[in-house]
Amino acid sequence: MVKQGLRERGKARRSEAVIRAAFELFAEQGYDATTVAEIAERAEVSPRTVAMYFRSKQDIAMSKFSEGADRLTEAMRERSPDERAVDVLGRWLLAEHESGDDEMVELERRMFVANPELAALRTARMDDAIRESTRVVAEDLGVAPDSVGPRMVAVAATAIIIELFTGTQESDLERAAVVALHLIEAAIESLSRDAG
Repeated sequence: MVKQGLRERGKARRSEAVIRAAFELFAEQGYDATTVAEIAERAEVSPRTVAMYFRSKQDIAMSKFSEGADRLTEAMRERSPDERAVDVLGRWLLAEHESGDDEMVELERRMFVANPELAALRTARMDDAIRESTRVVAEDLGVAPDSVGPRMVAVAATAIIIELFTGTQESDLERAAVVALHLIEAAIESLSRDAG
C-alpha cells in the first residue's frame, strides 16, 4: 500500500515537472518552437516519459486549464437545488484561487499571453462547462435549455473566466472575481426580467 502511494506521488511530481517545464518554454520561446525533447530535458525526464503522461504538446499546454474546466463542469452538475448558477461559479472561483499554485498560475498566464494561438483551444476546451452552465442558468430562469439567453450568459461567463485567469494579475484576481460575479449576476437578472 505504501509503495502504491509513493509511486503515485512520484508520477504526480514528474507530471508537474513536465507541465512546469513546458509552460516555461512555451512562454520563453513559443509553443510552436518548443519540442518535446526540450520539454523533457528541462523537466529532467526522458521524451518517452513525457509521452507516457501526455499525448501531445497541446495536451500539456491545456492540462491545467482543462482540469479547471472539468471541475467547473462537475460543480455545475452537482449543484444543490437551492444553489444558483452564479453561486456555483463563485464557489468554484474561490476553490480554484485557494487551491492554485501561484507560480504555476503565473507561468500559465505568461504562456497564454505569449501564444495567442492557444486561445482558440482554451475556448473550445470550455464547451462542456458552457453546455452545463447553459442548462443550469435555464433552470434558474425557468426557461427551455435551448433558449438563447442562458447560452449567451454561459458564453459570456466563459470569456470572463478566461480573462480572470489569463489576463488578470494575481494581485488583482480577488477584486476582478467580485466584479466578474456581479456582471454575470446582472446578466442573469436581466434575463429573468425579460422572461418574467
